[in-house]
Amino acid sequence: MSNRLKVTPNDLSAFWMPFTANRQFKQAPRMMVSAKDMHYTTSDGRKVLDGTAGLWCVNAGHCRPKITEAIQSQAAELDYAPAFQMGHPIVFELANRLVDLAPEGMDHVFFTNSGSESVETALKMAIAYHRAKGEGSRTRLIGRERGYHGVNFGGISVGGIVTNRKMFGTLLGGVDHMPHTHLPEKNSFTKGVPEHGAELANELERIVALHDASTIAAVIVEPVAGSTGVILPPKGYLERLREICTKHGILLIFDEVITGFGRLGTPFAADYFGVTPDIMTTAKGVSNGVIPMGAVFVKKEIHDAFMTGPEHMIEFFHGYTYSGNPIACAAALGTLDTYKEEGLLTRGEELAPYWEDALHSLKGEPNVIDIRNIGLIGAIELAPIPGSPTKRAFSAFVKAFERGALIRTTGDIIALSPPLIITKGQINELIDHVREVLRAVD
Repeated sequence: MSNRLKVTPNDLSAFWMPFTANRQFKQAPRMMVSAKDMHYTTSDGRKVLDGTAGLWCVNAGHCRPKITEAIQSQAAELDYAPAFQMGHPIVFELANRLVDLAPEGMDHVFFTNSGSESVETALKMAIAYHRAKGEGSRTRLIGRERGYHGVNFGGISVGGIVTNRKMFGTLLGGVDHMPHTHLPEKNSFTKGVPEHGAELANELERIVALHDASTIAAVIVEPVAGSTGVILPPKGYLERLREICTKHGILLIFDEVITGFGRLGTPFAADYFGVTPDIMTTAKGVSNGVIPMGAVFVKKEIHDAFMTGPEHMIEFFHGYTYSGNPIACAAALGTLDTYKEEGLLTRGEELAPYWEDALHSLKGEPNVIDIRNIGLIGAIELAPIPGSPTKRAFSAFVKAFERGALIRTTGDIIALSPPLIITKGQINELIDHVREVLRAVD
């Protein structure tokens, strides 16, 4: 990178930043210019400990050699190949490698470029699958309150975060929502999966009774809801959802964009909880966040339902120009190699008890009203400032950056999800940063 690009440009107005307080940022920019392993380097030369794996995606840490080399080599050999009616070898190799990692029975992969696209793809697959099976009346989609499934129309329709929905009209029709599983009055300061709330899965039966199963295509949930502030499934909850969906012929979709690729100490949350969905959406960790990529996993029977009719005909009229892009595939293969060689897909299991104890040591710090954890994910919920929701957590975010740590906030919740290469010493460092910030914010 030239030195010119390592300093803050003198005009920041052209770039409309996503999910950002643009005016606040441009008054006091927070610029990253390089990264390595667990740290970013800022434009003023400071090291910042990455407590969020970028945006839940840099699971193997930053600028890892195998990933960098794979991208460089692929860019010089085959930069792009048409995604429709053509192929290239490494997209098939990647699909095989991913299927080998997936829960048993999930034998096929459809490539996308983001978690949002993975969700849209999964929803369309579910509706089209029922139509292919002769049940075209199954068009309803069921999401969950406080769910986050990306930012496209399907995703915000089944999602349940109010701020992501309220400005965009009536959204998709035929969508309903189950309640979330956040029960602070019963589960606050629980270590790991909470005891109370499995019965909330039975709300799906109420929704089925209201609409009739013959109209419902799919239920989509995050096994662990991340972007809304780390909401965990109570013991037995996901198992009950699986039972109800199977009973009524409804497809169960797990949104594993955050939980996939080692975040819980297992390859996928489906492995952690022992519950296999019919469709599984992923992105983020599949390519370590280096190049946009997503992958939708489906069971064999779903894929095979489309493989009918004349063989020269397109079976599923859906896809993206960049589905299985060669350079993204190379990045993903380099990522999988790094995960395998360093045992990163299961390292979270080894670190989880230490992470849990460190996180819960923050109990009793100013304004902390709950702490939640699972795998290498943590949340510290703060009491909001009366009349100024989100302000306390945002102040904590800014102060943490100034003090040398990157954290993420949503509402008045601090969310942590460090790269899976984090050491115990760096866990201590990250938690100490958070502790100092909690004592500093009003």
